[in-house]
Amino acid sequence: MGGAGYLFTGLNDADVMHNSALINLNLLNYLGSRLCCQKVFFSSSACVYPEFNQLTSSNPICTEDTVYPAQPDSEYGWEKLFSERMYLAYSRNYAIQSRIGRFHNIFGPLGSWNNGKEKAPAALCRKIASTPSGGSVEIWGDGCQTRSFLYVDDCTEATTTLLRSEIDIPLNIGSDFLVSINELVDMISDIAGKTIHKVHIDGPMGVRGRVSDNRLIEEKLGWSPKINLMDGLALTYEWIDSQLRR
Repeated sequence: MGGAGYLFTGLNDADVMHNSALINLNLLNYLGSRLCCQKVFFSSSACVYPEFNQLTSSNPICTEDTVYPAQPDSEYGWEKLFSERMYLAYSRNYAIQSRIGRFHNIFGPLGSWNNGKEKAPAALCRKIASTPSGGSVEIWGDGCQTRSFLYVDDCTEATTTLLRSEIDIPLNIGSDFLVSINELVDMISDIAGKTIHKVHIDGPMGVRGRVSDNRLIEEKLGWSPKINLMDGLALTYEWIDSQLRR
């Protein structure tokens, strides 16, 4: 797991590509050597989608069929795209049933929040929880970049549903509720009951906009998120705040 500070600075590209590829190669080689039929889930990422379709904050395009021609915005995205193809190749050549979900910014309690790999919801919850009302927090960029965020319980439900299905094509697993980083700060501030000022600084931002297009997963599996963003943020903020108070 890693947020923009870990994946988009370029400092960890070699480790990310090497470690992820090696994990998937070892797993598939092991499953391919078994005689019984295996079913395996691969957690891919929204980072596989082309950068040129995500240059605007208001209308990013992330439908499953737009992944090619390929132009991910990070080495992490390239590794995920390679691994998708590897899982599908093993499915064709070995008795392995692969299920592939493209995760869109999964968050919730128990996730990374203070080790440099945290994503925006956890990082902002930590910053706001440790800032008194009337204080300020730093935001990378102008804060107008947009994303969608999926609470972890919804993610596990979608993953289980896909794994138990007969759908053998990659599906988005995410929320289709688009929110800017500035709006995310305001939502968490409301949860905390604080007035928080934003200070915009230079930092890695990734693409300008990204949102899960859920039409295909709704069609194929009848799945959609049940936990709205505000409720998920409240649960996450409560947990991170409790960690800071320990």
